Amino acid sequence: MQRRQFLSILGGGVVLAAAAGTGFALTRTPAKALEPWSLAGASPYSEPRMRALSYAILAPNPHNRQPWQVELRGEDTVVLTVDLDRLLPHTDPFSRQITIGLGCFLELMTMAAAETGHRVDLELFPGGSDPERLTAAPVAIARFVSDPSVRPDPLFAHVMARRSNKEPYDTARPVPDAALSAVLASARHGGRLGGANDPAEVASWRALTEQALQIEIDTPRTYKESVDLFRIGKAEVNANPDGIDFSGPMFEGLALIGQFSREVALDRTSMGFKQGEAAVIENTRTAMAHVWMVTPGNSRADQIAAGRDWLRANLAATGEGLGFQPLSQALQEYPEMAALYEDVHTRLAPDGGTVQMLVRLGYGPEVAVSPRWPLEAKLMEA
Repeated sequence: MQRRQFLSILGGGVVLAAAAGTGFALTRTPAKALEPWSLAGASPYSEPRMRALSYAILAPNPHNRQPWQVELRGEDTVVLTVDLDRLLPHTDPFSRQITIGLGCFLELMTMAAAETGHRVDLELFPGGSDPERLTAAPVAIARFVSDPSVRPDPLFAHVMARRSNKEPYDTARPVPDAALSAVLASARHGGRLGGANDPAEVASWRALTEQALQIEIDTPRTYKESVDLFRIGKAEVNANPDGIDFSGPMFEGLALIGQFSREVALDRTSMGFKQGEAAVIENTRTAMAHVWMVTPGNSRADQIAAGRDWLRANLAATGEGLGFQPLSQALQEYPEMAALYEDVHTRLAPDGGTVQMLVRLGYGPEVAVSPRWPLEAKLMEA
């Protein structure tokens, strides 16, 4: 959510003062849930696969569900599966976006492996795949091979600074052509990246993404899917470092006086719902450029490839100092979104293909990292 505007509307300054008075303002950072960022590549993970995986768990993914599970086999193999309890059946009924997130994971793992001179040979969906649903079968078998010809990927330098920036962007600062071109040139795995920074075209995409987000909010089951994943306050975030993070003294203060909770968020008559809705909708209106990805097909392999290139686009945007926030609601495959889904595909893929992702770009404030489960929580017994 657009935290700063949301809090100013709800009187965040007063709440912060109250929170400070109770003595907990300086202790509300969920340090345990943020620790994986400081441990990535650290000495506990010196084994090449573990080192690569310690970075891979930092990959972007829908609703921060972190749906990956990994098993180490033998001396050189990683088996990736999906945690079926972490799917998004209402907003992502065919698990296309979850699969894209798994592609982000695989690309980051591969990039991290290259830092230690290892090539990763991937076998995707060795037992076959189902376009309608994901199963417990392996998503990928990854074999690490020591290879002196492997060179580090320049984009890896931006991994620790990568964010999904959900704050307002500076509408007085346009995205330069050179920066947009750098993002569009980042794809390597077959995804076709397109983009726009022309004010008239940006205005058109602002309107469409706002309309799509409003549909998601106004559709009870899709909105509730997000609200159910709210993690409010340090204790909740540390206990479940996935989902949508609302930590810090302001949010805990709002919760303390009953102005922010999952129940309040679901009550469409409440001030919390109304102002929260206004805040997230306003975010779409600060986009200063948009980028999208189209793949020729929509197989599971295409979705993995899209995720790999989407991570690269995010890292390239980070390298250009740009904020990057996916706004792909119009690409979701449920009935209420069908008209916008068709509109986007008519505009961006008139000759066929699937529009996999849509993002807003701009210059925003610095934001904190997202919580993560530790790598050990994602390791499965052989």
